[in-house]
Order: sequence, then structure tokens, then C-alpha cells
Amino acid sequence: MNILSVRALLVRGMLAGLAAGVAALLVAHFLGEPRVDAAIALEEHAAGAHHDHGGGEEELVSRTMQATGGLATGVLVFGVAVGGVAAIAFCVALGRIGRHGPRATAAFVALGGLIALHVVPFLKYPANPPAVGDGDTIGRRTALFFLLVLLSVLLAVGAVILGRRLAPRLGNGDAAVTAGAAFLLAVTLAYVFLPSYNEVGPDFPGQLLWQFRLAALAVQATLWTVFGLVFGVLAERLLAPAAPPRPAATAAA
Repeated sequence: MNILSVRALLVRGMLAGLAAGVAALLVAHFLGEPRVDAAIALEEHAAGAHHDHGGGEEELVSRTMQATGGLATGVLVFGVAVGGVAAIAFCVALGRIGRHGPRATAAFVALGGLIALHVVPFLKYPANPPAVGDGDTIGRRTALFFLLVLLSVLLAVGAVILGRRLAPRLGNGDAAVTAGAAFLLAVTLAYVFLPSYNEVGPDFPGQLLWQFRLAALAVQATLWTVFGLVFGVLAERLLAPAAPPRPAATAAA
């Protein structure tokens, strides 16, 4: 693949990421923001006595701005960044993970990105709404989350390499199952050795907590699904354009 093709795929990946960001923004607005508002209301109610005595702090950014412009900027920028990185991963994966076309390769990259970058870290350190979590441990929890993201990506890459090396001896199907099992085993060991945090207070509604976490998962699933679909189409049009129509047969003299 030449540099012009990589550049063209990078641009298309960022455009697909932008489209995916728009879809994820809609999910975040309609599913996530109502849960955030409910959690903030609980937090404000619990701290009512503190605010009554004049101890409240002035907001640097209003809640309205956070839920509109701030949310849109964050999700769309993240979508474009994800699209660019995933497009590079697509260039590396194309033709190296089996004889798959651009659409199938884009789908595999999107699925791998969702699992490695979100699902694996989410199952160990799930997202928490406002009013949940200890401020004294936020730095450590953030560092552990990104450590698990990095570890998950490295393990996913290792699983792909393992699958490729086992394919000539075991066949593609058995090699994929073996590599997947090795990935799950390594992730399980990481879950065991990394510390866990359970900072949900007894008074916080469990239903609201899981609704917030499912909404966060839905945002990421929407982002990666839309990216895989849109980028697959764009990449296929670039790399495998439709054959030109055959010229009409010339009438015999």
C-alpha cells in the first residue's frame, strides 16, 4: 500500500470517525445526559446542608454548557481521533489477518477497537456517574484505567500475532479460537492482579448506576459500529472501485 493510499484512508477514517461521533453524540444526549442530571441532583441533595451554609463553589463551566457544547466537542473530537487511529490500524491489518476485503477488515478493526479500548477496561473499572467515587483515589483509578487500556491493546495485538503463527498448523478457525482463549486468559490474570475499587455508597440507587454504565457502553458501541460500517464502505470504494461498464458490442459490418 503506497503513501497516497494510506493518506486517503486516513482522511476517510477521520470522516467516518466524525460520522460515528455524531451518532454517539445522539446516544450520549438522549441516554447518558438524563442519568448524569439525576446523579447530580442526588449529589446536590446530599450536599444541601453544605450549600445552605454558603460553602458552595461557583461553577467554572455551567451545566448547560457541559451538556451541549462541551459534550459535542468532546465526543466529536474523540470520534475524529478514533477514526484516524483506526484507519492506520486498518492499513496494517488489511491482508494480514486473512483474505478479507476492506469491509470485513474494517469490521474486525472496529470490533477489536471496541473490545480492547473499552469493553476490557470497562469490565474492571466501569464508568461512574457524579456522586460516586472518592476524590482521594481518582488519580490512582485513572492511572490504572489507562494502564489496563494499554495492556489490553498489547494483549490484543499479541493475540493477533499468535493466531497468525498458529494458522499454518491449526487452520484459521482453530488458530483464532486458541488466540482468543489466550487473550481471555491474559485479561483474566490482569483482572486478578490489578486492584479493584468499589466506592459506590449504600444510598446511591443501583438502577441509576447501571443505567448510567449501560449508557456509557452504548455510546462506545454506537461509535465503533458506525465507524466500522461507514469506513468499510469508504475504504472499499477507494481500494476496490466498481469495474467500468463494458463498451457496447460493435455491429458487424
